[in-house]
Amino acid sequence: MNWKKFWRQVHYWLSLAIFLPAGVIFVAGGFLMLKKEIEWIQPGTERGQVEAQLPEASFEAMLAAARQHPEAGIAEWSDIDRIDLRVDKGMAKLRANSGWEVQVDTKTAEVLKVAYRRSDLIESIHDGSFFSDEVKLYLFLPTGILLVVMWGTGIYLFLLPRMRKKKKPRPATNV
Repeated sequence: MNWKKFWRQVHYWLSLAIFLPAGVIFVAGGFLMLKKEIEWIQPGTERGQVEAQLPEASFEAMLAAARQHPEAGIAEWSDIDRIDLRVDKGMAKLRANSGWEVQVDTKTAEVLKVAYRRSDLIESIHDGSFFSDEVKLYLFLPTGILLVVMWGTGIYLFLLPRMRKKKKPRPATNV
């Protein structure tokens, strides 16, 4: 059996099989790598008044401040997906189910920033859960596994000619 030909065929056919899902993973991953640098992907973090370790503003006051921005779609606690408390920056990020983020000062409950957060959507596209749990588990997970196989076959195909060159005896040269 010709191993070089076998691994070349494996590499070739796997690249065709994972072409589209791997492309989606690569492009979304590129956006995720830039999420801290590009405000459009993920809003930058503002600084509130940092004087105490514990927030002075109550959660109710933060919710009331977030309600003042209708674009976020926050009317009650069930409209909030999560709260990211940044004690060292004196602020809390209230992430709405709508994808909007309201950053609130933890001392004064003043709104520091309101912006749409796309990084969570891009992350769900990157891992396949945006499409469905089945796509995530039965298409994107195998694609990741096959990418590791392709990485291995690619290294083998790259190193094979170099290993063969080392095995061949060199003709003696007269100087």
